[in-house]
Amino acid sequence: MDKTAVVILNWNGIGYLKQFLGTVTANSEGAGTSIYLADNCSTDGSADWVEENYPSVKIIRLDRNYGFAGGYNLALEQIRADYYILLNSDVEVTQGWADELISFMDNNPDAAACQPKILSWHRRDHFEYAGAAGGYIDRYGYPFCRGRLFDVCETDKGQYDDIEEVFWTSGSCMIIRSDAWRKCGGLDQDFFAHMEEIDLCWRLMLAGYRLFYNPGAVVFHVGGGALPYETPLKVYLNFRNNLFMLYKNLPDGTRFKTLFIRMLLDGVAAGVFLITGKFRKVYPVLRAHIGFYKSLTSLKLKRNNVQRSCPDNPFRLILNKSIVFEFYIKGNKTFSSLGTNFKTK
Repeated sequence: MDKTAVVILNWNGIGYLKQFLGTVTANSEGAGTSIYLADNCSTDGSADWVEENYPSVKIIRLDRNYGFAGGYNLALEQIRADYYILLNSDVEVTQGWADELISFMDNNPDAAACQPKILSWHRRDHFEYAGAAGGYIDRYGYPFCRGRLFDVCETDKGQYDDIEEVFWTSGSCMIIRSDAWRKCGGLDQDFFAHMEEIDLCWRLMLAGYRLFYNPGAVVFHVGGGALPYETPLKVYLNFRNNLFMLYKNLPDGTRFKTLFIRMLLDGVAAGVFLITGKFRKVYPVLRAHIGFYKSLTSLKLKRNNVQRSCPDNPFRLILNKSIVFEFYIKGNKTFSSLGTNFKTK
C-alpha cells in the first residue's frame, strides 16, 4: 500500500495531460507516492496516450462518464493509500507541493483535508477562482474564498500566506485522509460535478475533523477545464447542488428559513440574468429548482443519515453575513473587507 496516491480524474482531457502531466510526474513521484489516472471513459485516446508516454502512471479505466463525484468514488475504491490527493488535469504543480501537503497531514492528525495555495495559470500573480486560499460559505450557502469573492480574484501579495482553518478545500487540488474519506462516504454522486467537495467538507467537519489551507504548497490552475464557467450546465449544477448541500447539512433550527431566503435570492439572480441579457442562464436556474424538488425523497434519506451521525455544526466557519449584500450593495470585493463576523452557534 502506498502512503499517498495522486489521482487525476480525466475525461477527454488529452490536451491538458500533454501540457501538465509531465510537471506532476517530475514533482510528485517519490518514495511511497504513486500517480493514478482515473479515466471517465474518454473518447480522445487520452488514457492510451498516458499509458504509452508515462508508464509509471497507473490507469483506472471506468466504463462510462460518472462525473467528478462518481468518477472519484469509483476510482478511490480501487486504491489503497493513507492519503489521496485529488488533482485536476488542468493544474500545473510546483516542486515540493506534494511533500508539503503530506508533511502537514502527518503533523496534524485532526486534519481531514488540506489544500495548497491555488493561483491562476493565466494570471500567475492572481488567485484562481476554484479554491484560491481556502473556502468558506456565508449564512445562505454562497461559497467564497480567501482571495476570491464571486468572480473577483485578488492579486496574491502574500496577504494569505498563513496556514488557516477553512470551511472547504478545493476539489481541484486537495489532500484527504483515506479513512476520513471512507468514514464520511466520499463524494455525493448525485451532485455529478460542482460543490460536491464543499458538501463532503461539511460532512467531514460534522464528523469532528478539521480542514486547512497551507500556502507552503503552490499550484497553478487553468480553471474551467472540464466545463467552462459560463455554460448553462454549470449554472444548473451550481444552483441545484447548492440547494442539495444546504438541505442535507443544515440543522433543523435554520434549514427552512435559510432555504427559503436562498430560493428568493436565486429568483433575484434569474431576474438579473434576464435584465442583463444573459438569457441562456435563466432557464438553468428554474431547472435547478425543479431538480431539487424532484430529489427530495433521496435527499431526506441522506439528511437523516448526516444528522443522525453528526449532530453538531461548524458555525464558527460560516460567515454570519450575506456576501451578496456585502459584494453588490456595500461594494466589499475582498475577503479581508468582510471582517470576521462568523457564527458562533
